[in-house]
Amino acid sequence: MPPSLAIETRDVTYRFDSLTAVEALNLQVPTGSICGFLGPNGAGKTTTIRLLLGLLQPSSGIILIGGQLISRSHPELRSRIGALIESPSLYPNLTGRENLEVVRRLLDIPPANLSEVLELAQLTQRSDQLVRTYSLGMRQRLGLAVALLGNPKLLVLDEPANGLDPAGVHDLRDLLRTLVREREATVFLSSHLLSEVEQIADHVAILDGGHLLFQGTLSEFQAQRKGLLILRADQPENAARLLRQHGWEIDQLPDGALSMPVASALDAAAVNTLLGRHGIAVHHLAQEQVSLETLFLGVTGRMEKRD
Repeated sequence: MPPSLAIETRDVTYRFDSLTAVEALNLQVPTGSICGFLGPNGAGKTTTIRLLLGLLQPSSGIILIGGQLISRSHPELRSRIGALIESPSLYPNLTGRENLEVVRRLLDIPPANLSEVLELAQLTQRSDQLVRTYSLGMRQRLGLAVALLGNPKLLVLDEPANGLDPAGVHDLRDLLRTLVREREATVFLSSHLLSEVEQIADHVAILDGGHLLFQGTLSEFQAQRKGLLILRADQPENAARLLRQHGWEIDQLPDGALSMPVASALDAAAVNTLLGRHGIAVHHLAQEQVSLETLFLGVTGRMEKRD
């Protein structure tokens, strides 16, 4: 029976001299999930990933991978983790296959795994060409093949879609879903492409200033925020004034439309009734789903800072 958590940190703190990069982090990533790890630049995401991989040691707190404490005395735990951190480290004067062979021999991995990961990364036909001839996207796929070589149960990816064209991003999504479904793997995915995270992740964790602001399922995160009602009327100024008088939070959009947070379709009906009663004709009324980007900006407080 697999452990319920693939990743667990308990009050993990990491300090660079007087700077606290991560503070009292209690991260929980369920086994078999695809968890999107989000946060603005400088939030502490990269530090957290290096802590999970054992590249850094926490100033305090503990880290468990698959229910087991990760430490210097248990290096075998790290062999169960595949990782692609930023740009992959590759030998440009070797072929793609030779790059994989170097890693395979170092980790004493069965030769059959090499052909399998080349196929997964869609590099079989280019595997005997020098890596220096590869495009950025091909190098990224080769780095992913290296991460998959040991058939890991946990895959930690930092910006894996970097350099991929739209078709490559689509293939990456399919690959990660296949790994979770067929190999019972867990994917911990850091990315600034929020729309991509929204399409693939079932869990999210949001970090800002070294503090964990939210973790849970994507649907739980979306439920924290209200939807937006977009309204167009023949008297937008009067409509905005009237709605504010009745306690609605109104934003006026550049095209003259009004937007307001609402909880349900009943709110939309109430707005329409109120305006009609005061002789204001509504010619457009639609409730929109809030995007992951809007949710993220709201939680991290970046909306006000960006404006």
